[in-house]
Amino acid sequence: MTSRIRRWVETDTGHRVPNHKSKCCNFHGHRYRWEVELEGEVVTETGVSEEGMLIDFSDVSEILTNHIHDIVDHAFIVFEGDEQAITALSSMGDGHRTVIVPFIPTAENLARWAFEQVDRHISTSYGNKLRLHSFHVRETPKSWATWTRD
Repeated sequence: MTSRIRRWVETDTGHRVPNHKSKCCNFHGHRYRWEVELEGEVVTETGVSEEGMLIDFSDVSEILTNHIHDIVDHAFIVFEGDEQAITALSSMGDGHRTVIVPFIPTAENLARWAFEQVDRHISTSYGNKLRLHSFHVRETPKSWATWTRD
């Protein structure tokens, strides 16, 4: 029997969708929620710290902090083909946090990106088949995107 757990971090991050038909083509930001969903079997090994868990939530938080939060918090995510935005952001100097990505930074694409950033850091030494099931990105309180393992 498998169980699932979720843990999230939030960031204040800017982006734009350069070819969008509406106002999302402008520079703007969101309070993003980056939520990981893990699945596996509960650890049954007696006496270990993770007994009764899939993984310690603090370990999940550390992964999310290091590989998502600290990369994009108070940063602007820009598509590598968006020359206009890159030019504008480069004029702000080296102190500006710009994250250039090879995709248009929509919630859907960011969910896939986050999945790929976190997936390689999910591991366990207890044989409980722990794996990243999906990654959810909330762009607004009413708008979410999910990337799920096939």
